[in-house]
Amino acid sequence: MDPVIHTKYVKLQWKTLIILMLGYVCYYFLRKNFSAAIPAMEAELGLSKVQLGAFLTLNGIVYGLSRMVNGVLADRFSKKILMSAGLVLSCIINLAICFSPRMNGFLHLLDAEGKATLGLVYLIGSLWVINGYVHGMAYPPIASMMAHWFRPSELATKQSIWNASHSIGAGIVIALCGWMLHRFGYSAWNLCFIVPAGIAFIGAIAMFFTLKDTPEECGLPPVEALEEAAPTSAPAPIPGSDSSVIPGSVPESSRLTGARYRKFLSRMVFRNPVIWSISLADFCVYVIRFTILEWGTTFLTQYKGFEIALAASIVAASELIGGVFGTIAAGWVTDKWFQSKTLRTSAICTLGATLCFAAFWRIPAAAHWIWSAIFIVGSAFFIYGPQALLGVSCSQYATKRASGSANGFCGIFCYAASAISGIGFGYLADHPAFGWNAVFIVAIAFGLLGSVILAAWWKAPANGYEKARQVLEEI
Repeated sequence: MDPVIHTKYVKLQWKTLIILMLGYVCYYFLRKNFSAAIPAMEAELGLSKVQLGAFLTLNGIVYGLSRMVNGVLADRFSKKILMSAGLVLSCIINLAICFSPRMNGFLHLLDAEGKATLGLVYLIGSLWVINGYVHGMAYPPIASMMAHWFRPSELATKQSIWNASHSIGAGIVIALCGWMLHRFGYSAWNLCFIVPAGIAFIGAIAMFFTLKDTPEECGLPPVEALEEAAPTSAPAPIPGSDSSVIPGSVPESSRLTGARYRKFLSRMVFRNPVIWSISLADFCVYVIRFTILEWGTTFLTQYKGFEIALAASIVAASELIGGVFGTIAAGWVTDKWFQSKTLRTSAICTLGATLCFAAFWRIPAAAHWIWSAIFIVGSAFFIYGPQALLGVSCSQYATKRASGSANGFCGIFCYAASAISGIGFGYLADHPAFGWNAVFIVAIAFGLLGSVILAAWWKAPANGYEKARQVLEEI
């Protein structure tokens, strides 16, 4: 490759990576703000943990289904439009939640004591479910863009860097909401929705005008051309794929269409046992992740007795310190030590996260808060490894042609986990016969199960490009 083109390529790769990170940070501002606001909404509006857990569960299930739908769309249509539109719609929904109690004059949403009636419960719940759908318009386009912009041999490292946006976004918004609730009181819970929405709207506009879906849109050859500089670092090109495309030739979207594309999708995603195993393991991973992220501030205040500011700070630290460094470390280890075999790193990290969470649970009540912080941050450090790498695994084993669909399919399982971590854990925590101890036991059991599923694929190849070649020859 010409040195000038190569320099431009690398520059645009990093530009794309940074924009995608900032865009997803904005998405997380409008997703994890709800979790930070749970203690205040519980106190001010009288919402129960079961009701709040139901919101989280339905949001997660709809989000997972949305990822499947939008995964197929992302593989076929404009990725930046899909991603930008979803963020704008989420801003509107968060503003609607913020101002929903003010509709009390004509909808009877508050009772005489200022607590939520069933009308307000249904309204906020419905809006949060719709928010789940529009958030499914984010990750599939990102996964597809990452697979188009980065070689398979570097995808684990680069996507792990991008994946830090989960932790950055969640950490910042949880810290911001915790500070606002501490500074202005629980009655200011609506600030947890309006402030993040204002920031995210600016991000949506910037993202729309700066993103490019593929290198070809910038006049560059496809990413396979970079293999000329590293001929042994990635799988050989797929026959008939766009690896042979040069600027000005037929674009990839016209080379595998109609019935042939559907057959390819079926073999590489829906009938692929590796994708199914990844999805089941990711279900288990997300149970632990959601337990900390969705309920962290709540169980730290109610089970451990911490103040809201301290609880929010610990959860924020678990994201900004544990999540960011854990994600990047997992990606680097995968490419450096495990030859891009993401399932090996994921198995080790899932077990590490489970053990840290178990240690947090067993800390004596009289222990200093720093021990709780250490094990929560440690659990986040490990859990964000598989949370990032299993998405990379989907892209690798389904190949870049079906990466959006594979990640969408996996997303259904990931966010079906909210049925356990949402209404399931809300019920357990509220029930006098169970409480938070039962929540921790169930979460740990799922963590161990996920570790076993991933370990079963220890000897699997690093990607599915060889299988893709065979599939294309057969169809």
